[in-house]
Amino acid sequence: MISENETVYLLDMKGLKCPIPVARTRKAIRKLSSGAYIRVECTDPLADIDIPHMANSDGHQLLEKGATDGVRWYLMRLA
Repeated sequence: MISENETVYLLDMKGLKCPIPVARTRKAIRKLSSGAYIRVECTDPLADIDIPHMANSDGHQLLEKGATDGVRWYLMRLA
């Protein structure tokens, strides 16, 4: 899926509540190139709705999502 040469940008949104994770994710994405990979990590349960919806509505590809120890993560490839 992602080659070992690719950079995956990490965006730490742990501890922030809706709507801040989506707003800051969109702001960070504007600074990245099309085709870049970003991993967003959140603790807000609403991120399970908000981040996939943002990715879909903005045309980004949500490659993976999951949760470990209360931290939800989302891996996207930017449009």
